[in-house]
Amino acid sequence: MAHAKKPLAGESAVTMEDLAKIAGVSTITVSRALRDSPLVTDNTREKIRKIAQEQGYRFNISARNLRMRRSYSVAVVVEMTPVKGRPMSDPYPLELLGGITQELTTAGYSVVLTSKQLLDTAPVQGADGLILLGQGSHGEAVKALQQTTLPLVVWGAPEEGATYTVVGSDNRKGGASVAERFLEQGRRKLIFVGDVDHAEVQERCAGFIDALSGRATVHILRPKAFTFEAGFDCVTSLLKKKSGHSIDGLFAASDLLAMGAIRALTEAGLRVPDDISVIGYDDTPGAASFVPPLTSVHQYLRDGGVLLAKKMLAMIEGQPAQSEMLPTTLIVRHT
Repeated sequence: MAHAKKPLAGESAVTMEDLAKIAGVSTITVSRALRDSPLVTDNTREKIRKIAQEQGYRFNISARNLRMRRSYSVAVVVEMTPVKGRPMSDPYPLELLGGITQELTTAGYSVVLTSKQLLDTAPVQGADGLILLGQGSHGEAVKALQQTTLPLVVWGAPEEGATYTVVGSDNRKGGASVAERFLEQGRRKLIFVGDVDHAEVQERCAGFIDALSGRATVHILRPKAFTFEAGFDCVTSLLKKKSGHSIDGLFAASDLLAMGAIRALTEAGLRVPDDISVIGYDDTPGAASFVPPLTSVHQYLRDGGVLLAKKMLAMIEGQPAQSEMLPTTLIVRHT
């Protein structure tokens, strides 16, 4: 004589499959409705919830996760260390986090926000996968996360021989677009400001120099931070040298660096853009309101966040996830 399957502790004898048959929908639709997924219409959600109540069904998340051997959570590790001049509320990483959260919560996953210093904590160890925002200097953050053996997707720049999936902006083309702009303006004595130990910054610098094709000279300044103060300090130091006043174009690896550079140039009596053109990177909201309004390379960060989450969901399901680069756009303003 066959016996009915004994339900897990805390779970009713009525299954999602039973509710799906009664409602005339798929099991995944029932699951989404009970998790308040926006993929289900209000009418369908209310219909399924009413049937579940009538049938005495109780949706036990812990029991489901145990059965599926999943936590339905993804840990998002932010590599950057927040400082006064570069808070977490900046578009990077906030816009990336918005896109990630939108996509993961829609799919029924919770988001655990953490740092690489907390990889040994239970919420991170129990996650179904890791999303890393920023590779760190010399890729140190990636190396640390790879040791967890969890599925990993990284926001950054592809590196030769890398075995992990990367989503990022096309930093080389972004750098090349700045070079083309300077050449059109007749600028030939140029400065690049940024820490090239970071893969993304290295790509921006390489794309910039390659596109110049020897038609201009480039001097590289390597501040160890991406803040206004770092941009101001390194350009101020350069301008104290006689050669500093001969430059006519400056490309900064972030908008904050560019803004600090402009302050240093202005205090030294140089006019932007009459004496020297300045271009930033990120196209943050502050770029448009800065005086003068800052020309900058726009990154589609929210789209990047969505794509990071989609890659992660595919990997959790055992599907392949290839690295992918998003386009960039040079936004020309007054500098």
